[in-house]
Amino acid sequence: MRATTLRIIDLPTPLLDRLPDQLRPNLRLVFVGTAASTRSAEVGHYYAHPGNRFWRAIHEAGITPRRYQPSEFASLIALGIGFTDLCKTGAGMDHQIAAETIDVSGFRAKIEKYRPRTIAFTSKKAASLFYGRPSAAIALGRQARDESWPEIFVLPSPSGAASGHWTIEPWRELAAWIGA
Repeated sequence: MRATTLRIIDLPTPLLDRLPDQLRPNLRLVFVGTAASTRSAEVGHYYAHPGNRFWRAIHEAGITPRRYQPSEFASLIALGIGFTDLCKTGAGMDHQIAAETIDVSGFRAKIEKYRPRTIAFTSKKAASLFYGRPSAAIALGRQARDESWPEIFVLPSPSGAASGHWTIEPWRELAAWIGA
């Protein structure tokens, strides 16, 4: 009788469903995060965690005419507002996102393709990954203009985990800039 060798195959853990980009040419504004939160990936909606201030902030700042629900994110494209993330394959808090999954060149290609008028990073972390500088070196608000790129704003993270750094003012500055 021959001995049988049992081989165990490690299958890769399936990636959490990523959030679909909401992009089209010439949007007036594209919000850019680092990656979907675990909750957002689970339900398939941007900024879906109940503690996230995003939907309240864009309404209070005057960017949207009413307070939308996370499940309505796709309808904002009719207002000229799009969504994407620097990491489309991972999910979780910024510190949980593997560095190799951050795709700045892919993000740059999307922006060059769709040419929105304004980009708003929804955290200093996302902006720091884009600029290749530490978060501490990134200022909130409108950034110095690079003529080859749309206007860029950096907003304080609306995540409940970033409560200590929250202010609505950069969101209002963005609303005034886009003429909301």
